[in-house]
Amino acid sequence: MCIMSQDWKTSVTVAAVIERGGRFLLVEEETRDGLKLNQPAGHLDPGESLVRAVIRETLEETAHSFEPRALLGCYLAGSVTSPTGQHPDGNITYVRFAFTGDLGPLDSGRPLDTGIVRTVWLSADEIRACPERHRSPLVLACVEDYLAGKRFALDALYTHPSALMPGALP
Repeated sequence: MCIMSQDWKTSVTVAAVIERGGRFLLVEEETRDGLKLNQPAGHLDPGESLVRAVIRETLEETAHSFEPRALLGCYLAGSVTSPTGQHPDGNITYVRFAFTGDLGPLDSGRPLDTGIVRTVWLSADEIRACPERHRSPLVLACVEDYLAGKRFALDALYTHPSALMPGALP
């Protein structure tokens, strides 16, 4: 029998792993632990498919459109704790669906999402060299899986229509 803690939560997120010429598109964002690097990523919103969520998050955080071509993988990671050992939001397990695909042109008039300072292009070696700057251990895990050639067809993901209509019965 498994007994779960009352303060345990899951959070579904999406991320875009985008590579051009051996460099990966990352965002530098303000966090409670200072400036951190992450793929364009964010939370799944109510009424949204995973594919729609990664398209939206990439646009909001980079001002580029994004066309997902493949699912890179599904990842789990626990919340990063503060120096006191407690995460302010409780014990959270993040479920990340990472995608790879094509980056569209920059919309130079579009502001970046709140908290995003800038976009940066880094090589895999540059990303490996600064794990303390990563928002999550999943940043490097996704890059390594991309480089290993992991790809899954987008039709591996199924969205029942009830998920697109919050409050609807399945």
